Amino acid sequence: MARIIDGNKMNLIGANLKAIRERKKMSQQMLSNKLELLGVYVCRGSVSRIEDYQRTVTDIELFAICKVLNIDVNELLQ
Repeated sequence: MARIIDGNKMNLIGANLKAIRERKKMSQQMLSNKLELLGVYVCRGSVSRIEDYQRTVTDIELFAICKVLNIDVNELLQ
């Protein structure tokens, strides 16, 4: 069965996450720390892997990332 995401990419948000995070002057570690305060444990290395399209993102993680960055999910999915 074909996958929705074709090729080597494991998520749809990598580049947008990095651009938005950097625009908000937030390091990967800062994002990780803020996610942890919400009870969502994504270490700094995992943030890096998400941004490099090497790691999948759960719906819970996606929701929390949007909450931390104060953005709508559509911004990440564009």
